[in-house]
Parts: sequence; structure tokens; C-alpha cells
Amino acid sequence: MKLNFYSLSSGSSGNCYYIGNEFHGILIDAGISAALIRRFLKDVDISLQTVMGVMITHNHIDHIRGLEVLLRKNHLPAFTTAKVWESILTQRVNISRNCIREINLKEKFHLAGFDIEAFPVCHDAPETIGFHICYGEKKITIATDLGHICQTTAPYLKEANLLVIESNYDEEMLENGSYPYYLKTRIRSDHGHLGNLQTSVFLADIINDDLHHICLAHLSKNNNTPEKALKTLQRTFSERGINFSGTQKISILKRNIPTEMINLDDW
Repeated sequence: MKLNFYSLSSGSSGNCYYIGNEFHGILIDAGISAALIRRFLKDVDISLQTVMGVMITHNHIDHIRGLEVLLRKNHLPAFTTAKVWESILTQRVNISRNCIREINLKEKFHLAGFDIEAFPVCHDAPETIGFHICYGEKKITIATDLGHICQTTAPYLKEANLLVIESNYDEEMLENGSYPYYLKTRIRSDHGHLGNLQTSVFLADIINDDLHHICLAHLSKNNNTPEKALKTLQRTFSERGINFSGTQKISILKRNIPTEMINLDDW
């Protein structure tokens, strides 16, 4: 069964991801403009007409910037919890009630051939969720904004064949950078963001032969680099005596522009 993952943008300027089979697809977040979403999909021969819905993780602008226009112009449904919807609509975002679909945490629903389950993550929004998405035997988990990995979140990450996980900041760059103390404290908090070392230690703890692809996401423009994120992961794995098998890959998702399509049929 054909299955692709495509990161259109990943970072504080905007987040949007596509998962699609041979017939239909879904979007996770719409943090870039609707025009860019359309253009980036068209660049890889995907029509917005084949997109069956948008999954929303939380109400921060880098996850919903393009949502209002995207839904209005394409008559798409958007899926998230009642609490996230409330937090979005109180920002005076003009979304038709016909587009709103409420889902429950830890309760599977079916869309476009996918079995989708939302799970809670720890972040400083009224509610923030990740998504665990199954298509046949293949499992994708997306968790891009969280300050720590709690016992409720961890099982969904451990089940993934493709894991999209935040690696937001390099600890030394954040500490020595220009951000004010309150902002550094917010980022490092349990409801802020995951640093490179936190993410690397967690991945070293859960690595297994079923985890074929790791995508490091939501890298900070000012407090991280792709090289530092990858080096931290490699160093942590080396210290644990962990070597990747031939089937395992790592991708660093790009800010502002798409990352190369990942075809899950290659596994």
C-alpha cells in the first residue's frame, strides 16, 4: 500500500505536514498560508482536492496561520478537540461551523483510509495534542510541540514506524543566546519545547527495528542548527553503543520550505 509523508514546513514560522496514500491525504496543521500549502503540494503533484481533512494540534499561530483561508476556499473539514477548537475560535478566527469536527483524546476515528488517534502532549497552550496515524501495518506518530514526554505520550511515540518528534533547541545555544531569561525559562520548562539532548536520550531509550525513520522537527531558527541536532543524536547513540541498522534513517525537517518526500513503501 502506497504511503507518503511530506513536510511542507517545520518550525516557529509555520508547521504543516501531509500524509497520503494512493487515493487521498490529510494535513497535520496549517501554519503556513493556504497559497503556500497549495503550491508546495502541487510541486509534488498532489492536488488539494485529494486532501480529506486537516488535523490541528493546538492554537498557536505557527500551526493555524493558514487554516481559515484553507478551509473557506477548499471546503475542508478540520479535526481537533473541543478544547482546542474553543481556544482557536476565541481568537476571532472566522471558521464555518460546517468545517468543524470535534474529536476526543485517545479515541480512534477513521478518515481517508487512515485510523487516527489524538493524544495529549505537554505544551503551553490551553490544550495540545499529537497524532498517531495508522494505515494498514504502517504507523506514523507526530509530536512537534512538547516540553517533556510524559507517560501518556510515550506509548504513542514508541509504536511509530515513522516518528516526527521535536528537537527544538541546542541547550548551549539557548543558554548563551540573546533571549531574555523569562523566554529561556519558558522554552526549557516541562510545558515548553524539547531540546536536542532530551530528544536524543528519549530516542536512545526507545530505538528498535520497527522504528524505520526519525524526523527531527520544529528546530529553532535562533537556538539550533540541523548540524547540532544531528550531532547530539549521533553522540548520544554512540555513548549508548547504539548503531543504526541498514533500514533506519534520520531526516531533519526544514524550516519554511518542504523536505524531500518520504515514501514508506521503501521499508
